Amino acid sequence: MGEDYYKKIFSENLKYYMSINEKTQVDIINDLGVNKSSISTWCNGTRLPRMDKVDMLAKYFHINRSDLIEERPAADLSSPASPLTDLDMEVANKFHDADSISKAMVMKALDIELDDKKEKGIA
Repeated sequence: MGEDYYKKIFSENLKYYMSINEKTQVDIINDLGVNKSSISTWCNGTRLPRMDKVDMLAKYFHINRSDLIEERPAADLSSPASPLTDLDMEVANKFHDADSISKAMVMKALDIELDDKKEKGIA
């Protein structure tokens, strides 16, 4: 996979986290002292930031570096109806960091709950 692929992934992830945190390019410029042209090129996918800038953005959004640089399933990138709370982000980060067995157990429990709600006509 070429560099353009990674630029696109980073751009999509950055815009996603900006959206759910209700942050604009101007907010990042003001809050982090990032150069206007830098944030613009990151958002439009024409350049990748240096790793120190990725770390700075990850801290800013209270996420892992990998959340910005790794591809996410399309469903993860859809904008939620409202911004995530700190608790939502904590739960999401813990799930993201969990081992595959724990993730499978959580997903199975959620599937069972969803099936139960469907049977009751709630979902």
